Parts: sequence; C-alpha cells; structure tokens
Amino acid sequence: MSQYVWGYLQEYEDERDDVLDAVDSVFRSGSLILGPSVRQFEEEFAAYHGVAHCAGVDNGTNAIVLGLQAIGVKPGDEVITVSNTAAPTVVAIDAVGATPVFVDVHEDDYLMDVSQVEAVITERTRCLLPVHLYGQCVDMAPLRALSAKHGIPILEDCAQAHGSRHHGEIAGSMGLAAAFSFYPTKVLGAYGDGGATITGDAGVDAALRRLRYYGMESVYHVVETPGHNSRLDEVQAEILRRKLRRLDAYVARRREIAQRYREALSDTELVLPATAPGNEHVYYVHVVRHPARDKVLEALKSHDIFLNISYPWPVHRQKGFLHLGYQRGSLPVTEKLADEIFSLPMYPSLSDSEQDKFIDTLRDVLATL
Repeated sequence: MSQYVWGYLQEYEDERDDVLDAVDSVFRSGSLILGPSVRQFEEEFAAYHGVAHCAGVDNGTNAIVLGLQAIGVKPGDEVITVSNTAAPTVVAIDAVGATPVFVDVHEDDYLMDVSQVEAVITERTRCLLPVHLYGQCVDMAPLRALSAKHGIPILEDCAQAHGSRHHGEIAGSMGLAAAFSFYPTKVLGAYGDGGATITGDAGVDAALRRLRYYGMESVYHVVETPGHNSRLDEVQAEILRRKLRRLDAYVARRREIAQRYREALSDTELVLPATAPGNEHVYYVHVVRHPARDKVLEALKSHDIFLNISYPWPVHRQKGFLHLGYQRGSLPVTEKLADEIFSLPMYPSLSDSEQDKFIDTLRDVLATL
C-alpha cells in the first residue's frame, strides 16, 4: 500500500463523521449541481486567499485549462513554465492549443529559475506559468517585474501549495489568476477529483464561470465561445468547506513532520529539502535527494516500504512531448533531479512513532550503501 493511500485511510478514520455528515447534508438538500455548497466554498476559499473570486471546477488540470483560456491564451500562443512538474501542468497548456516553453529549475529548491525566463520570451508569449512545487513558491518578485515589463499575465499553478506563503503573500494571490487541485492527496484534498481557479479580476472570473458551464451565462445560451462541462461537484465542495477550516492545522502538522526529518537525517548523505528565501513551506511532499536513489528505494522495498518519486521522468523527455524538440541535456538541472529525488512519507496523520520507525529503517538502509 502506498504512503498516500495509507495517509488517506488514516485521515478518513479521524474525520469520518464530518465527511459523512457533509455527504448527507448535500443529499438531503436536493441541490446537487452548482448549489449552495459550491457557492459557499468558493466564497470561503477566495476569502482565505484574500482575492475576490473563485470558480470551482472538476479537477486541477481543468483549473489550469480554464485559467489559461480565461486570461486569453489561444492556439498558437506560447506559455513559459518548467519541465520539473507533474505532467498535467503541461497537458493543460497543450489542451488549449498553446506551446509550452520550458526553463530550468534551481538545484537546491527545485523551483523555476526565473533568471532564465526573459531569454525565452517571444512575440507569441501569452502567459507565465510558475509552478509552486512540492509546497513552496517560486521567486515571484522578478517574475512579476517581467510580467509588468512585457505585459504578459501570470497564472500560478498552486496544485501543491495550498496555504504556502512567499514574503507574507499567500500562494495564489500573486498573479492575475491561480489554479488549484483538490486531488485527495493534496494539502487540501477532496474525496475525489476537484479544482478551483481564483482571481481578483471580475472579467476573468466571468470568463471562468462561462467556460466551466459550456460557455453559457444562462441555461441553454452560449453567449460567446463554447466552453466545457467542468463544474466542481456539490458533495466535494461541502467536504472541502469543512476541511478548509482545518487547512492551517494540516500545514502545521506537516511542518512538524518535516522538522523531525531534519533533526533525524541531517547527518546522512540525503540532501534534505531547502526552503527558498521568504518562503513558508507547507510540505505537500517531502522530497529528498540521493545519488544512489534507486538502490535506496530497492532496499526499502525489502522492508515493505514503497516510496514515491515526484517525478521520475521530466516532462520534456516524455514520449508525448518529444515533438517540442527538447534534447537530452537541454534542461540539465531538471534531468539531474529526476535521477536523484524521492519522497519520504508526509501526511498529517503520520504519527511520531510511525515516522520514527521509518527513519530508523531508512538510516539502516543508508548505512549499508
């Protein structure tokens, strides 16, 4: 059983009564599509981020797709992002007919190297898409300066950064719009798929609401361009409303677990996560590095410990994206990281005793290499 499934099952046991009450309350309301739970969650999620608007959608990938379309990205445009990310970031760019343009990442924190962005801006560039990866934010001040200088909007990918802050600003509040995923393993996760796109711009919000509902502003009337059937489910919205109240507690526990890893593993050959200046890390995943990563993982399997790699294949080297023309070595840091990174168990319901047992096993494995 993977660490993520185990964490979800433990969380469900802790929160089962509230989850079942949320489901029952929706079913008893008789309102199952874009009802009061979605509206209330949208209001509360927007308020949590200090922005005016939130549109709930069916998953995090479509949160990016609709976000791109709502800010005006069209087929043939270019979107600058990173290859060191989950494939859905780039799948979403492809879905709107745009071309992803990659820059490399920093070796210490794995985040977009913003110093490389201006060199790849062209007359076709229509969006800057920073990925707030693993639980912390990209360096936004220079990226915002580039956005202002070139008139290119920023869409933040916040799928892994719920509650993260950068120099006091919360992830999702630093661009024209921001996309979130509520996949069950996320820092704020639903009990199925879900997503949202937030913005402070009323025009972008209006476009998002049309796009998620076929392009309609009223029933049966597509007012501008066809959209999607991409609505956040009422049941998931009610569950998310209740979990949102616990988000800060989830983050606090993740930070405690990360601190315990630092104290227990700082004397090993593992490269532990670095927090970029000004960031408040929420540790969606606890990514470490080791030059003999594959040997470490194989040895742990003999102890029935199966760890995840986020991500073993850079997007630009995956078969589905080879047509973009990036050769091996074109993003050297990203490619190096893919050979060395793996994730230690990280979920709020992980107990100290469970973590200690894992740490002891990991230390024993590292000592034998």
